[in-house]
Amino acid sequence: MAALIASLYLCLRRGNAFAPDITPPTSLRRWAASFFASAFLSHVWWFLFYTFSGDINSVFCAVVSVIDYLCLLTSIASTLFAMLQDRRRRAWPVALTIVPYAVLLSLNAASHDWLFLNIAIGYLSVVLMLFSFYVFFAVRQYGRWLRDNYADLEHKEVWLSHVLVLAILLLFIGDGFAGFNIVIGCLVQIVGFVLSGILLWRVETLPQLENAPTVEETLPQLEDIAVEQPCCPPAQEVSQEAGLPTPERQPLVIPSKIEELLEEHCVQTQLYLQHDLTLQQLAHAVGTNRTYLGLYFSRRDITYNAYINDLRIDHFMRLYREAATTKQTITAQQLASASGYRSYSTFSLAFKQRTGQSVTAWMREMAGKDN
Repeated sequence: MAALIASLYLCLRRGNAFAPDITPPTSLRRWAASFFASAFLSHVWWFLFYTFSGDINSVFCAVVSVIDYLCLLTSIASTLFAMLQDRRRRAWPVALTIVPYAVLLSLNAASHDWLFLNIAIGYLSVVLMLFSFYVFFAVRQYGRWLRDNYADLEHKEVWLSHVLVLAILLLFIGDGFAGFNIVIGCLVQIVGFVLSGILLWRVETLPQLENAPTVEETLPQLEDIAVEQPCCPPAQEVSQEAGLPTPERQPLVIPSKIEELLEEHCVQTQLYLQHDLTLQQLAHAVGTNRTYLGLYFSRRDITYNAYINDLRIDHFMRLYREAATTKQTITAQQLASASGYRSYSTFSLAFKQRTGQSVTAWMREMAGKDN
C-alpha cells in the first residue's frame, strides 16, 4: 500500500509536497512511479500465485518470477540512471539479463529439478552485484561531472545514490531467501518500506539541472572553438601547396585573454556570488564557450567548482575581516550566505579543503591575531 500511494502521488500530484521550490526531472518522477507501481503489483501477483498454485516448480511460478524481476529491475535501474543527469544511460541491457533467468526457470518447471532454481537464484544475485558495481562507478563519475560544471554542490545526490543501490541489492537478495525464514521476510519488508521513503524523498528533492552539458557535449568540438588565427598561413596549407607531406594537427591553444576576461566579468562583477552558477553560464558571461573555458581550467589543473569556491572563500574572508574591524556581530552562516553559498555545510566542507582547518578554528585564529 505504501508503494501504491507513492506511485499515485508521483503520477497524479503536479506540485512537490516535499520541496515546493524544487522541480525534479520529469523522467525521474515517471520512472520512480513505475518502480513503485511494480513493487505494488509484485505483491499482487505473488499473492495470486500462492492463492491458486503455490507450486515453486510450476510454469505459473516461472512466469510470475520473470515478470516480477523484469519490471522491478528495469524500473529501478531506469530510476537510478535518471538521477545521474550527466548523460543518458539505457536500461535495456539490464532487461536482457533476465533472458538466462527465464531459461533456467523454464528448465526448472520442465524437469522439476531444484538445481535449475538454485542456479537461477545465484545468477540473479550475480547480476545484481554487477549492476551495483556499475552504478557505484557511474555515481563517482557523476560526482566529478558536478564538480566540473556546478559551483553549488550538495553531495546528497551522490552518496544517497550509493545508499539506495546498497538497499536495493540487500532487498533483492533478501527477497530470494525470504520464503525460507520468517525473520528474513520481515526484514525485507522493513527495508522495502524504508527504501520507498528514501527514494520518494530523493526524487522530490533532486533538482533538474538546467543549462548543463552532458559528458559528450563537454568534449572538445572543433566547430565550437574559435581558435586564434596565426599570423602566417597554416602549416597544412603550406605543405599542400609545396607538395610536402601534411604534418599532424597541432593541439588547440587556449587564448591568454581567458584569464583577463574572467577577471573582468567574474571577479570584478562578483558574478561568483550567484547561486547555482554553472560553467555554461559563466562561459556565456565571459563571452566564450564552455569547451574553451573547461579546457582553460583543465590546463590550470583545477576544476570549475574549485575556481568558484576559491573566489567565494576569499570573499568570505574579506567580509569577516571587515566585520571584525567595525566590531559587527555577524555569524559565519550569514557570511557564508553573503558569499554565494546556499548551504552552510557545503561552504564548511569547501573551506576546510581550501585552508586545512574548520571555519570556527580559522575565525578563532583571526580573532587571536587581532587581539
